Amino acid sequence: MKNFCMVVLGSVIVGLGYNFFLIPNKILSSGLSGIAIMLGLITPINTGVLNFVLNLPLLIVAIFKLGNKFVFYTITSVVVLSVSLYVIPVIQLSTEPILSSLFGGVLTGLGIGIIFKASGSSGGFDIIAMLLAKNKDFPLGSILSALNGIVVIISGFVFNWDAALNTLVAIYTTGKVIDTVHTNHIKLTLMIITNKGDEMKSKLLQSVYRGITIMDGEGAYSGESRKVLLTVITRYQLTDVKKLIKEVDENAFVNITETTEVMGSFHRN
Repeated sequence: MKNFCMVVLGSVIVGLGYNFFLIPNKILSSGLSGIAIMLGLITPINTGVLNFVLNLPLLIVAIFKLGNKFVFYTITSVVVLSVSLYVIPVIQLSTEPILSSLFGGVLTGLGIGIIFKASGSSGGFDIIAMLLAKNKDFPLGSILSALNGIVVIISGFVFNWDAALNTLVAIYTTGKVIDTVHTNHIKLTLMIITNKGDEMKSKLLQSVYRGITIMDGEGAYSGESRKVLLTVITRYQLTDVKKLIKEVDENAFVNITETTEVMGSFHRN
């Protein structure tokens, strides 16, 4: 229920970003939603209807290639976003294109980041990005920014190149905010020094689906023997792991560093 509510909230936030900042200033968003915005501006068909129709083929692909939960949340997001675009009035909150690009990009990135965090997507190019990131440590926002170059080019030909540059600003901002909110691709290395090594190992293996390397250590000052546990986790798991460590040994020394790259066996899902 929590993830479902996050998907709904994120989709509504994206709809607000579109109808309050991007659409009134003829600025496109990323992916199929951006194409839907463009078609909605040059045809009498509502953007929400176009967004739903354009996403149908990729949703069908997602059913076969991705998990059932992901597909359910993605369908929910596409439906809620399409309804939001249909129901929320188009209001021009700012007549300044750059400000509209930035604020529209921030709201869009925030909404999509929340949806990603709930293990869903807003459809369109997001599905392609999730497929690419499924087996590799690619930042989703960067993938989306790369895929959306075509939207910028289309914007320049259909409207003007000022609109294309504003679209580029919006897409770049969206990608950066997504990577700030959705941090699953970030890996952390934990070095845990504790005198309750066996208990800590058992608790971690029971609660966290990660491999652990154990080494013998000795305090240079005290001369006491301790266990050194080394493991790599995702940033999502950090809060739970820190709580778990405190429950086992409040006096454990823990060094947490961000990991640039992981090679070998590492469960990414």
